[in-house]
Amino acid sequence: MAVETFKAVSKKLPEGLSVESEVRGFKMVLDEPKEMGGTNKGMNPVEALLCALGSCQTIVASAFAKAKGINLQDFWVELEGDIDLDGFMGKSDVRPGFQEIRFKMHIKTDASKEKAEEFAKFIEKTCPVGDSIANPVKLVLSDVIVE
Repeated sequence: MAVETFKAVSKKLPEGLSVESEVRGFKMVLDEPKEMGGTNKGMNPVEALLCALGSCQTIVASAFAKAKGINLQDFWVELEGDIDLDGFMGKSDVRPGFQEIRFKMHIKTDASKEKAEEFAKFIEKTCPVGDSIANPVKLVLSDVIVE
């Protein structure tokens, strides 16, 4: 298989801190809660990151369950993460991103607990979003365009 390039565009909206992001014609609004200066019109980017991780894990589970011998009757993920907001606000030298993300996979299946745990490890190892969070990704500012 070849390398696939994914593309997105995020643009500031007129109100508060709202942003509209678009990929392949799909749009979503991200924002911040009112107490953080936003208009609360959508989830914030770090909440979206948690959703992206949980969604990716769920897709991997659904896509590979049969091949792994898992009768997947239902699957969902609960996620939570800790951010020291002083880093984001520039009040301290702590990093502005997540310090830790915790998740619980709920696997409804007739498989044994051992087989379900093995499948969970496979999901964790195979999920591209999880891999992108767990391992350094090179971020490249390729240009600044002044309009």
